[in-house]
Amino acid sequence: MNYLDAHWSFDPMLLAVALTVAAHEVGLARLRVHSAPSRTRRRRRNALAFYAGLIVLMLAIVSPIDYWASDYFFVHMLEHLLLAFFAPMLIVAGAPWVPLMFALPVGARRTLGRFLFLSRRAEALRVVGRFIRSPWFAVVSFNLAMLVWHVPSWFDLAERSAAVHVWLMHGSFIVTGVLFWLQIIPSHPMKPARGPVFQVSAIVVTNVLMTVLAISMSILTTVSWYSVYAGLPGVTLAPFADQQIGAAILWVCGDFWALPAIYVVIRRALDAEAPLGSVLDRLMGRSAGPSIESFRRNQEGEPSEHRPGTSAP
Repeated sequence: MNYLDAHWSFDPMLLAVALTVAAHEVGLARLRVHSAPSRTRRRRRNALAFYAGLIVLMLAIVSPIDYWASDYFFVHMLEHLLLAFFAPMLIVAGAPWVPLMFALPVGARRTLGRFLFLSRRAEALRVVGRFIRSPWFAVVSFNLAMLVWHVPSWFDLAERSAAVHVWLMHGSFIVTGVLFWLQIIPSHPMKPARGPVFQVSAIVVTNVLMTVLAISMSILTTVSWYSVYAGLPGVTLAPFADQQIGAAILWVCGDFWALPAIYVVIRRALDAEAPLGSVLDRLMGRSAGPSIESFRRNQEGEPSEHRPGTSAP
């Protein structure tokens, strides 16, 4: 039990999370005054997902996971999965944007809104915002962050510098993770910009990249990539064996997020479009074929639709 109950740490991020939760609750209270009970209940359910994401984020940072990640590469891989996949997924599903906005007083909220959305001085910010929120930037930046921080020289640098580790490595995982999941999960008032074809492709490409990275660290090499795990005092696990376990975690645990995400995307497409054939046509990139009723009318010599300028039989 020493591995679980010892080595908890205090991180200033805890204060930031506490302030975020307080602001979110203030926003929920203000929205509740003018909302129907059904919307209030929906926001509360979203809040639980948002808070769960913050808890996962904190577990990765202040729990023994962060402590042991300095000694064991495979624990570091668990930390990366929590920071890049599971915490951002829950935060996006929690849709905290409107409640956090309503935490501001009404005057400040209107002033900020007019500046960001209407002011010419903020035009550059709007352009940058649209670029960052674009689907291609989100997917490419997320996968690039995953690749770059597993390059041995960059990984070792992050382990030797606390500032690089916390603000650049962890920060890039969280930010690009949120941008990535915004392309998959509706997060009111934002919706995914692309349809199920793009979403499934993004999930599959990301999972394949993680698999290739895992294979490269375990099967395609015979040495440890990361010098920071060589000769650590008190660590008896061989660095290469440690690396192989970490690669297996990336490989296997990748399916824990990818397969459920693909299922949700396809199920959502099925719910939006009842005919299974039309969903499959969209996923395959084909145009939908004629309906059975239209085909039957054409076989009977009847026009499939009433066109202007022609008389109905």
